[in-house]
Amino acid sequence: MKTFRFVLVVFIGLAFSGLPGIADAKTGVILMHGKGGTSKSRSPVGKLVSKLENAGFLVAAPDMPWSRSRGFDKNHTDSMSEIDKIIAELKSDGATKIVVGGHSIGANAALAYAARHEGLAGVLAIAPGHIPEIEGFQGKMDFDYKRAKKMVDAGKGGEEDDFKDTNQGRKNTISTSAEIYLSWFDPKGPAVMPTNTANLKPGTPLMWIIGEKDRMMDRGEGYAFAKAPVHDNNAYVVVKGGHGATPIKGAKKIIDWLKGL
Repeated sequence: MKTFRFVLVVFIGLAFSGLPGIADAKTGVILMHGKGGTSKSRSPVGKLVSKLENAGFLVAAPDMPWSRSRGFDKNHTDSMSEIDKIIAELKSDGATKIVVGGHSIGANAALAYAARHEGLAGVLAIAPGHIPEIEGFQGKMDFDYKRAKKMVDAGKGGEEDDFKDTNQGRKNTISTSAEIYLSWFDPKGPAVMPTNTANLKPGTPLMWIIGEKDRMMDRGEGYAFAKAPVHDNNAYVVVKGGHGATPIKGAKKIIDWLKGL
């Protein structure tokens, strides 16, 4: 009889350990790639996805509007709506806490989303990029946002054209509508990281992780990170390597931070 009771207690304990509310909260992480990038398994973001999944996190790494294949096919507002859908999918898969994160312009988008939404468990900004409010950045593109703005003001925002872009020192063009381009490149628009960081909801921790050779490194904590609402889990972390290497070089520190939320 004693043996039977012992087995029964162990069985019940194991069964109940898997019930919602008794098990540890499951963290879902959205991980968005950079401009012209991808989340495929061999990419830096794809490799980080694998490490996070192996560490027990639920991870969504979608193909976002600024990807290599999509080439800015949605404006900023509609891109935020895509994140809403991804969060809903993570929750349906069992996530009880949500962290929004990304690499480069993906980090920029994560900050923008978190500035507009309550209830997130954290924001993960990996080698954040895309700085439309910086005059030097705009100068490299001959201030092409002004041309897009003129088109929008003239009622031609839906017309497509080739607009100038620069990505990690490489100049290229983006074929999209004037309205979409302006939504991402307007120096007073919704993609300005210092503004979005300052507008993070109180109680939302921020990890800003950057490579020591990143072009953004010289801007330091004061550029945006220091503007975030105070939180015990806020972390500004510097790792070896440059912009593209940060998702891999910073993987362990990212996992440790996520586990501490």
